Amino acid sequence: MKLLVTGGAGFIGSAVVRLAVARGHEVVNLDALTYAANLQNVASVAGSNLYSFEQADIRDRAALDRVFATHRPDAVMHLAAESHVDRSIDGPADFIETNITGTFNLLEAARAYWTAAGRPAGFRFHHISTDEVFGSLGAEGQFTEQTAYDPRSPYSASKAASDHLVRAWHETYGLPVVLSNCSNNYGPYHFPEKLIPVVILNALHGRPIPVYGRGENVRDWLYVEDHADALLLVVQKGAVGRSYNIGGENERRNIDLVRTICAILDRKRPKAAPYADQITFVDDRPGHDARYAIDPARIRAELGWRPSVTVEEGLERTVEWYLANEDWWRPLLARQGVGQRLGTKA
Repeated sequence: MKLLVTGGAGFIGSAVVRLAVARGHEVVNLDALTYAANLQNVASVAGSNLYSFEQADIRDRAALDRVFATHRPDAVMHLAAESHVDRSIDGPADFIETNITGTFNLLEAARAYWTAAGRPAGFRFHHISTDEVFGSLGAEGQFTEQTAYDPRSPYSASKAASDHLVRAWHETYGLPVVLSNCSNNYGPYHFPEKLIPVVILNALHGRPIPVYGRGENVRDWLYVEDHADALLLVVQKGAVGRSYNIGGENERRNIDLVRTICAILDRKRPKAAPYADQITFVDDRPGHDARYAIDPARIRAELGWRPSVTVEEGLERTVEWYLANEDWWRPLLARQGVGQRLGTKA
């Protein structure tokens, strides 16, 4: 297939780009190169004749029309988004403009292109979203594709809105869409403002390792390369109009996850005192969801997909990658907001 991947220089998008090229797909990477993007994430495929890059913003409709006309993709994989909850608390406007207005522009550009091409049945618009749109769970239960939306942060509200737009464009205009909602991703190339890279890098620098509240919040952790594999399966074989929940089947409390990372570092980069001594509990995030958990029964039954990496295996690989790739993460520490506590303005 010829894939137009939006946000392909970001964390999840770059994993999709690398895997798609490795599997022989032609990939057009469209990215605005905002603060969390990094072309080093796709350096391994940049020289391939299957890869091309377009610096463009999904808020720029004219640029989108040009990209569609130039490259004529078979499918769109829409990952471009503002994604950090703490930043959405401090500055929600960027999330509304990119995640909602940007998705609207991309839908309209895709619809115009698809219509002009004679509405080919094989075209797909794959919208990649998050389990955070479903809100917060108690101690029991899991999110299914039928779970009612209940977003509780500016970030999750903006992603919920974009999900609704995609479904509406399918129902109203017939645009052939598929959707997916994933659990928390982690792995190589994760921008150093999210929990796991923050823990690793603060530990290595001898700084406090911040844990919100008492670390009781539970997340389902999905290794990013497993997620990329699932996404390529959904865009190729998912049923039109269908949504698929993609989870790692690896629920962990934040504090347990942090302690596991510290124990891995104790083995791989030992020092005089255990890294867990650096754990510091800090004021909780406003509106912090208690628990997310994915029921992956649909994607397992319909597409035969299950994650291949346990959280223990994935954390080992992730820690090893950060230890071996200081030249990747060190320049990112100077980017705006990195290393600062965000999300407190509420």
